[in-house]
Amino acid sequence: MHRTDFLELEDLLSTEERAIARTVHDFAATELAPYVADWYDRGTIPADLARSLGKLGLLGMHLQGYGCAGTTATAYGVACRELEAVDSGLRSLVSVQGSLAMFAIHRWGTEDQRAEWLPRMAVGEAIGCFGLTEPDAGSDPGSMRTTARRDGPDWVINGSKMWITNGTIADIAVVWAQSDDGIRGFAVPTSTPGFAAYEIERKLSLRASVTAELVLDNVRLPDSAAFPEVRGLKGPLACLNEARYGILWGAVGAARACFDEALGYSLARTQFGRPLASFQLTQRKLADMSIAVASAGLTAIQLGRLKDAHRITPEQISHGKLANVRIALEVARSARGVLGAAGITLDHSVMRHMNNLESVATYEGTEEMHVLSIGRALTGIAAFR
Repeated sequence: MHRTDFLELEDLLSTEERAIARTVHDFAATELAPYVADWYDRGTIPADLARSLGKLGLLGMHLQGYGCAGTTATAYGVACRELEAVDSGLRSLVSVQGSLAMFAIHRWGTEDQRAEWLPRMAVGEAIGCFGLTEPDAGSDPGSMRTTARRDGPDWVINGSKMWITNGTIADIAVVWAQSDDGIRGFAVPTSTPGFAAYEIERKLSLRASVTAELVLDNVRLPDSAAFPEVRGLKGPLACLNEARYGILWGAVGAARACFDEALGYSLARTQFGRPLASFQLTQRKLADMSIAVASAGLTAIQLGRLKDAHRITPEQISHGKLANVRIALEVARSARGVLGAAGITLDHSVMRHMNNLESVATYEGTEEMHVLSIGRALTGIAAFR
């Protein structure tokens, strides 16, 4: 038995899934973990990080063809878990690249769009972002104000998008806009005249991640930039479900990392002549954290199996995202308490995780929206409005 895998959940993974977990864990431990506190402190990430992740095969790894690895959903999940055990911002880069931008092009794009962008995105040569959220349209994306209008054979897009991960480093932006034909999706090269991205600064969370506002001022695109078939919110919501799935796995990694640090600290820290871990109240905290981490891990594995069997529902993904992020936040806060004053510094990871998880609890659907999604599934009554 491993102390941070009390129920030996790794035995539920296949040989390939365990191998991927080990590979990503080892890469994260050597190439990411030693530097992430400094990246967080400076509010930046290395410019070549995506290429390193692409070389490892993590970008769009659950997609088929076009240079993507074509792994199981569960394998993608354990990769997200190991990345977020280091930092939520690093997992966000992979989620937005693979589960939002790449998935949108893979699922809804034209064959030309797939051939042009996906192979480059899979190796980190091209970065993608996903423009759905707006300053006044977060949980209600159907009220977006960004518009796409026809002008002869072209489309002209005007509007702005907010809280966009990868925005200032992206080469391609998937942008959703209102049109006379309903909500449409577009693959927008960020070099297109009229497209601009501005980094959002002074963040207290997800600092090892690029967050931007996108502004589209008469961005003119050929008809070939539009996703040809999808209309309405079906397109972006399908992408969000992909991202939420990765998040529910990532939260397990953040929770495990906080528990591991609290356990190690409590065994090494001496108070009143004995280890902090020897006190009953500390052991209660550690036991509760262990149970919580195991519960989140079981949820993730079951949802991974359902997704691999093509049986998963959006409401089940909402369950996993809501439950596991809530658990991770509780574990991070409890771990911070075990570390005492030391827990507020970047010498330890628990408060960095805690700050990050406050954003994770909000993006890709707030807690309130996931509660209502589950409530609708249970009762058959939609209570969103």
